[in-house]
Amino acid sequence: MDRIRIVDVSDAASFSLLPPCADPSFDHRSCDYWEDADRGSKALRASWLRTADGTGAESPAPARRPPANPFLADLQARDAPDNPFAPRRAAPANPFALGDDGDGDDNPFAPRRAPRPTVGPGAPPKLALLGRGLAIFGSYAKVLLVEDLGADGGERPAAYAQFGPLSAYPRALRTRDLYPQLPQAPLPAIITCVAVTAADRGRGHALALVEAVCVDLAARGFAAVEAYPEIGPAPDATSAATPLFWERAGFRVVVPDARYPVVRREL
Repeated sequence: MDRIRIVDVSDAASFSLLPPCADPSFDHRSCDYWEDADRGSKALRASWLRTADGTGAESPAPARRPPANPFLADLQARDAPDNPFAPRRAAPANPFALGDDGDGDDNPFAPRRAPRPTVGPGAPPKLALLGRGLAIFGSYAKVLLVEDLGADGGERPAAYAQFGPLSAYPRALRTRDLYPQLPQAPLPAIITCVAVTAADRGRGHALALVEAVCVDLAARGFAAVEAYPEIGPAPDATSAATPLFWERAGFRVVVPDARYPVVRREL
């Protein structure tokens, strides 16, 4: 039995653990299929893996066109940083405004809130999508690591799962709208993706990862979880697994369909 460890994807270090897709034309690290109701893609997009910290992601800011208002140009010149004789205009002060973080920095009696978790500035686009709910919901993805008995004695990523509340995935919302027979309250969490590397298939890693996700979602207060597998595509071309897999994971088919069934598990 493989020794495994499951980690949440919540920062650049854990994001770098995402395993490669079995089909090299797809990439979990650049997939936004579920986040976009109409135009999302599962394809490999190298531009989505770049960051804004000097590794070539950001485009230079466009040059500012001269203003058509001559008086506005004069005002802008007064604030130009390269004019040492230009007087600086102070921003108007609002005595009723709170500090930038809303904590009331000038009020010594106001309680201080702990910093909210974030993936940090300059994150790759996919990591920014996975991290947008960290402060409220928690992580949106997990990676299963397997002990590697090779020379380095470390771990290798073997499986990946993405999940979250319905509100985070517009395509899932649109899919669910097709089936009015599904219960509307309480709304379930969803698992959008589960995938295992080609070399690690058949070892139960996907089942173990889904079980960990379900336990986590139950602890977060969800009463049910759904998934939307697709019938027909090749195993390497889908990240939503098959209905048979979900039934083995404790789900049941609640909406039979020749191509897009819905599976659900009560938590």
